[in-house]
Amino acid sequence: MSEEILINVTPQETRVAVMEQGAAQEIHIERTSSHGLVGNVYLGRVCRVLPGMQSAFVEIGLERAAFLHVADIWQDQPTAENRPIEKILFEGQTLLVQVIKDPIGSKGARLSTQISFAGRFLVYLPQETHIGISQRIEDETEREMLREKLQHLLPPEASGGFIIRTMAEAANDKELSADIEYLRKLWNDIREKAKTAKPTALLYQDLNLSLRVLRDFVNDETDRILVDSRETYQKMLEFAETYTSNVAGKLAHYAGERPLFDLRGVEEEIERALSRRVDLKSGGYLIIDQTEALTTIDVNTGGFVGGRNFDDTIFKTNLEAAQVIARQLRLRNLGGIIIIDFIDMDNEEHKELVLAELRKALSRDRTRMSVNGFSALGLVEMTRKRTRESLAHVLCEPCCTCQGRGNLKTPQTVCYEVLREILRESRQFNPREFRILASQQVIDLFLDEESQSLAQLGDFIGKPISLQVESQYSQEQYDIVLM
Repeated sequence: MSEEILINVTPQETRVAVMEQGAAQEIHIERTSSHGLVGNVYLGRVCRVLPGMQSAFVEIGLERAAFLHVADIWQDQPTAENRPIEKILFEGQTLLVQVIKDPIGSKGARLSTQISFAGRFLVYLPQETHIGISQRIEDETEREMLREKLQHLLPPEASGGFIIRTMAEAANDKELSADIEYLRKLWNDIREKAKTAKPTALLYQDLNLSLRVLRDFVNDETDRILVDSRETYQKMLEFAETYTSNVAGKLAHYAGERPLFDLRGVEEEIERALSRRVDLKSGGYLIIDQTEALTTIDVNTGGFVGGRNFDDTIFKTNLEAAQVIARQLRLRNLGGIIIIDFIDMDNEEHKELVLAELRKALSRDRTRMSVNGFSALGLVEMTRKRTRESLAHVLCEPCCTCQGRGNLKTPQTVCYEVLREILRESRQFNPREFRILASQQVIDLFLDEESQSLAQLGDFIGKPISLQVESQYSQEQYDIVLM
């Protein structure tokens, strides 16, 4: 299935949409304000060595000096592990360092002298010699096969070590070779720059989203990469010609007047991907709820009454839902435990066909996942690896009115809370009057249906109770002022 990648660039953020058959399948967003320093490589200069803390401060051109602990200093001699930092570093010394933790508050960035670069399938460790494998690849036969494959693909003159990432399980020889070539060239370029660079120079900046597209997203099925920024297009073209020459011909600059994401319907897709409800073409719908621990997806027939009988209607709705669910997981980037509640089916053959359709639709996902069959309760349980924040977490925040619960207390519930609070305070304080500050909805209820309750409480505590509308208050918000 052919694929197209759309890239929308503004000074504030870069957005990427992976399209198949004219519909968005993945959305990636990177904001300029949140682009960190982790992964950057600098030619650092030691400005202070602290033997008592077994650490050093290193200048890398930032506002505050960065921090380097002895445990993060790579040493090529096995016997050198216990050498104190004052025997390794001295003030004024220059050395290659990589940021492993961003500056936080008053603390500077944390550094390491063990350099590593992540490719699409491999992590390159130029100072090491061994080949490691991701712990997530548990099958010993698979681990050994991947190790042998990589050793076979490494050129005779290759140096350095590698860690095989989980994604390498599905990679072919051509893709792994391209990754090796890219990572080795990257390291050679950095070493060449370091020979002439001045101390505190930035030698390598971890790729931004537009360049990661070329490294991580593009495959043989990608027909075109359309970029709406000429400057970004030129940078991507330069990068592609240097590191991924087979991709350069797929790049194109979009210069149309209408915004690219509007033209291709991506803006609408993003809005729909933030909604709980997803309508199906058949008239059914999904309800998707994302919580801290897991995501639940409920399938409903809605207005779909087609088919020869009710079982047929349910089966067709579940088949369509399986396809849409796979796409929504990619589009929203939902990870962790996912529970799918398909509409109950009595026919075992129908269950197997729906499960097969779900697995087929999920097979195009780049992210690792596992799908279990129907449980005793009729639920399908699956897991999808968390690779980044979900779309909702990137674009949204918990509602300040409902505190992320997803629902509000009714005005009547709030009225009764207010009455209990006044009764509680009347036993502790002796004001002249109690004044209720609340939203229009709550005050209206006190003036109408709950006016008798308010009068009864006033008589009981022997104090007048007045009302005041606060237009800025949410439905749940109120204050009781002692006058």
